[in-house]
Amino acid sequence: MRVLVVEDDGDLALAIGTALRGAGLAVDEAGTLDAADQMLFSNGYDSAVFDRMLPDGDALHYVYRQRRAGLRVPVLFLTAYDSPADRVAGFEHGGDDYLGKPFDVAEMVARVVSLCRRASQGRPPVLRYADVELDVARREVRRGGVLLTLTAKEFAVLELLLSRPEQVVSRSEIEEHCWDAMAELMSNVVDVVIAQLRRKLGPPGLIATVRGAGYRLYAETGAT
Repeated sequence: MRVLVVEDDGDLALAIGTALRGAGLAVDEAGTLDAADQMLFSNGYDSAVFDRMLPDGDALHYVYRQRRAGLRVPVLFLTAYDSPADRVAGFEHGGDDYLGKPFDVAEMVARVVSLCRRASQGRPPVLRYADVELDVARREVRRGGVLLTLTAKEFAVLELLLSRPEQVVSRSEIEEHCWDAMAELMSNVVDVVIAQLRRKLGPPGLIATVRGAGYRLYAETGAT
């Protein structure tokens, strides 16, 4: 899942990004509404976190205009403006959630993850293929009933593949969905994570390489 954080306070943006990445999310950061506009146009997000008062305007009015233009990304407003009237205005202007500063980091993460799940409504809470089960809410993966220990990136890549069983998912799609826009990726980073997943999933092989195209789940012993 990928999140856009729009916050002009560098220290706070770093803290928010670190907490969200710790929860296994890919995070992009912007410090202005103009930068946010460009990133929303260029990338797909599961949710967005907006500080209200930014150098180039009030995010409340920006989100309201974007909603009227068709923006569907769930939005959390994160702001010191926390009176009942402020919260009502946040929802009336297109916000999906509203959290006042100062805030508890664990609560903020839980709210963002909840919004990401809302963005993927229609996707079952537990993804299954062959004898593999991935519980999105619990962030648990089992094969043949045995609990596996995956890194955040391994979990994210497997979740993407499980959401599109037996369909080819390109390396670029995996990178876009599972890594930040600013991440400095090695050319073989996707291959490395796929190799780690294959090792942890064990035999028989489930992740097939489609040469020149990407990867797909394929429940045949001969998958390579």
